[in-house]
Amino acid sequence: MTNWVPNLDDGEGPLYMRLAGRIEEAIETGTLSLGTKLPPQRNLAFDLGVTVGTVSRAYSIVRERGLVSGEVGRGTYVTGPASAPPRDEEQSIVFTPDANTRIAERYSSGEMIRFDASAAPLVPISETLERLTARILREDPLQVSDYIRSVSPDWQRAGQTWLANRNWRPPMEDIAPVQGVHSGIVAIIAAMTLPGDRIAVEELSYANVPRAAQMMGRRPVSVAIDEYGAIPEKLEHICAQQHPKLIFLMPGLQNPTLAVMPQERREAIAAIARRYNLLIIEDNVYGCLHDDPIPPIASLAPELTFHVSGLSKAVAAGLRAAWVACPPRMAGRVVTATRLLTGGKTYLLTELAARMVLCGAAEEIRGRVAAEIADRVAIVREMLDGYEFTSSNYAPFIWLKLPDPWLSGTFKTAAEREGVLIDSEDEFKSARSERSFHRVRIAFSNPVDRDVVRDGLQRLRALLESGAGAYESFD
Repeated sequence: MTNWVPNLDDGEGPLYMRLAGRIEEAIETGTLSLGTKLPPQRNLAFDLGVTVGTVSRAYSIVRERGLVSGEVGRGTYVTGPASAPPRDEEQSIVFTPDANTRIAERYSSGEMIRFDASAAPLVPISETLERLTARILREDPLQVSDYIRSVSPDWQRAGQTWLANRNWRPPMEDIAPVQGVHSGIVAIIAAMTLPGDRIAVEELSYANVPRAAQMMGRRPVSVAIDEYGAIPEKLEHICAQQHPKLIFLMPGLQNPTLAVMPQERREAIAAIARRYNLLIIEDNVYGCLHDDPIPPIASLAPELTFHVSGLSKAVAAGLRAAWVACPPRMAGRVVTATRLLTGGKTYLLTELAARMVLCGAAEEIRGRVAAEIADRVAIVREMLDGYEFTSSNYAPFIWLKLPDPWLSGTFKTAAEREGVLIDSEDEFKSARSERSFHRVRIAFSNPVDRDVVRDGLQRLRALLESGAGAYESFD
């Protein structure tokens, strides 16, 4: 155990953010080496003259950054970048199994309920997959076992069909099939930007995009949001001051806030993009769960916008199928970037996804998935009645406002101890931020059985009703 005590006198922002920053710095410099046990929260709080809640929140942040792991009864240990080997055998063995392994074991045993995954609910589709796969194997026996050497027009036609809505239909020649929405987004960033370029992201969003961009040497820039998504005036200020090359948005149904961007705001953002030559990635992976009556940004600024969607939230996540409607003459660049970054798609899954869309099977499954989501939303509204949250009949998650004095990270930890995995707000922050929303995302599409959904929600409601005062954090 270490007697490390940081200095919090310097710096800006809340004390818990300063403490989290000091812990991260100490791990990066080797002051806190791999295997080191952090001070117990009560001890560190006493030494620093702060509340235990401040220390608990800081520990939660560095835990979510993957720098430490904690186990009830054993303490919190450094698991992040190693600058020195573990100091002794006793300290090294605490990482086997790691926190993720323990969670996986609890989940597989039925002890843990996953409310932290928002893929399409598992409706029966095996007969459809078996029928179409058998046909592909009969008709394309050689291509199934070979590399993909070109993009089939049928794959582009399927993408055109899946991406279209009542107000817009992208040109078929501008469609790039990709290996999932995330893969497509990363390919766009790699193809259209250079290391050092700034990438604008809403301050709450699908945070794996700015994380991936940062790994590729791009610099994420956070754009302030309100209940309708990115604020145009804030975006224009960033464009004028920092000159981002690209912005990532989810205007159709935003993750995690469930905001739907109104048409006037989409038009304002399209106008800003034209003034500053700003490329747009429009992620519609949740928006495709309903027929959005508002025209997509791609219809307002087609020369600047990459419109992305796929099957993971509306049909099945395991198919790894998505499409990008690109600006004119840009589809080839995205296809090439996908191949270079991932090694390329598989013929079988790409052909299977295209046939599912073109024969109408994907649309039929989307209808069943949407109905299942709507039924589960009704269960959530019943079970959490009286608490404040944002929901949509088309979204497999809610955005819950925590009552005082709960903090997002603390509630997430408390929920895990009750056997329920949820996402704190920090999971969706595109950059370090002093702004607190005091919310958590609860996704409910993963459990196969609705009774399990009810069980998980009942555990969370009991936790909310007990209040943070009944929760104690142990080292």
